[in-house]
Amino acid sequence: QVRLVESGGGLVQAGGTLRLSCAASRSIVTINAMGWYRQAPGQQRELVASITTGGNTNYVDPVKGRFTISMDNAKNTVYLQMTSLKPEDTAVYYCNADVIWPAFLRGDYWGKGTLVTVSS
Repeated sequence: QVRLVESGGGLVQAGGTLRLSCAASRSIVTINAMGWYRQAPGQQRELVASITTGGNTNYVDPVKGRFTISMDNAKNTVYLQMTSLKPEDTAVYYCNADVIWPAFLRGDYWGKGTLVTVSS
């Protein structure tokens, strides 16, 4: 199995900045893409941003221009730099990884989530 370990959540005031990190527990795996999702209370989990190992990124409209996703391919680690945070960004943020090698580990993996709370 591949375990994803997230860190960096917390409480921040509106307008503040947080940086989330997520590292895969196994270094000898090939990851096609990683991403961050979030789930607010009473809401469905939604994609926030994703990145491929080739560097292609995708952002949901509400975070464009405020959040930046990046990936250290050698470390199988993904980051989410969040700036100009708003109360509506409050949610549990989950890391996701699409593992493609080795074959016996191929699949979609999720972290346990890290809580981000933005106060007004």
